[in-house]
Amino acid sequence: MRERLLVAEDDADMRDLLQDVLDEAGYETVVAVDGRAALAHIKQEHELIDLVITDVQMPGIKGDELLAAVRQERAEAPVIVITAFGSVEQAVEMVKAGAFHYLTKPFQTAELLHTVEQGLERSAPQRAQARLRREMPSAPVRIIGASRPMRELFDLLGRAARSNSTVLIAGESGTGKELVARAIHDMSGRRGAFVPVNCAAIPADLIEAELFGHTGQAFTGARQARAGLFVAADGGTIFLDEVGELPLTVQPKLLRMLQEGAVRSVGADREREVNVRAVAATNRDLEKDVREERFREDLYWRLNVINLRVPPLRERPFDIPLLVEHFINKAAETAHTEPLNVSPEALAILTAYSWPGNVRELENAIERAAAFAHSTTLMPEDLPERVRASGGAAAIIARSRAKHLTIQELEREYILETLRQTGGNKSRAAEMLGLDRKTLYRKLDEYRTADPALEF
Repeated sequence: MRERLLVAEDDADMRDLLQDVLDEAGYETVVAVDGRAALAHIKQEHELIDLVITDVQMPGIKGDELLAAVRQERAEAPVIVITAFGSVEQAVEMVKAGAFHYLTKPFQTAELLHTVEQGLERSAPQRAQARLRREMPSAPVRIIGASRPMRELFDLLGRAARSNSTVLIAGESGTGKELVARAIHDMSGRRGAFVPVNCAAIPADLIEAELFGHTGQAFTGARQARAGLFVAADGGTIFLDEVGELPLTVQPKLLRMLQEGAVRSVGADREREVNVRAVAATNRDLEKDVREERFREDLYWRLNVINLRVPPLRERPFDIPLLVEHFINKAAETAHTEPLNVSPEALAILTAYSWPGNVRELENAIERAAAFAHSTTLMPEDLPERVRASGGAAAIIARSRAKHLTIQELEREYILETLRQTGGNKSRAAEMLGLDRKTLYRKLDEYRTADPALEF
């Protein structure tokens, strides 16, 4: 899909020149004769705007006012300011206020196109996430992803949140199962608390009392009564992480709570009703545990009313730039510094690595890299050795360094490399890339149009 650029320029000759140059470069250009017309485009919620080019001095709404509107309405779209020599000071102030860059008239066509390319490259992750938000407004804010597997997950999440049934979330360690559980709670409208419980972290002889509470003197060390975590979650959601680690002795009591909506504290002679929605998660094969009698079959089916699977990061590599951007900003906020830029070579390495530790491993790698980066740009040498040594990255990195590829060109290389690995099997390549087949076919058509001699 071609990037869509909005040009706000009151001078007709300059406006026509900009449109001709940008159209010839392959962009889709929308023109506005002044700031007021440009603002109308900006405020159109469903109109796609990838980048804004604006003059400083225009009748009515001036460039700085338009910049403020873009920052408010389309924060993901970079703004390039074009100004006459006499207004450079205003252009500099606009850059300080959030514009991406400024150019002074007269400028070279190559300079304009290079600046546009840089702006689009730098903003690619934010624009992809913003597009997802517009297309899928129910997507949880905390969960980052625009790939096909994540879009499917967001759709299921919305439907799961509207239900009151128990949910079982499956997925490898580090994929973000707790974030999914929190999203279900947040979107459900339940007013009680979200109470996370790591079943693997509580000693087996204490977990019953932790979950269901206990009376005073119910056992050695119980000096006073405690209500338990199910009571703490009354009116809300309890998240039973690593539910497969629950001892068999506790599982019947959990089953009764889920069926009857009541808990009995250890040492108590009566039950207490609670209104709790249970969401459980596991990285184990619970069906295998059931067959091997390590997990109750009736409890498994009671938990598994709605089943969600969080895909590992290797199944959605197109989400990695989004996640890298998020973690770079998070690291900068924690350190009270400016966010690092990410070199195309570093991003290629990050995208090609298989991430056995999933999103958690990626976050740790970015946090470490940000702490030890040698400059304001994250380079391959700043990444952990295990990531740099990834065999899948080698061919792409070599071509990137040889050709000085942009991030968009790296995406093309990555797609074609994956297609080669699958022997031309487009369905398999789409699955490995985390794309739907329609998107992959569209991208391949674009590549073939740009290079008719390309074979794949």
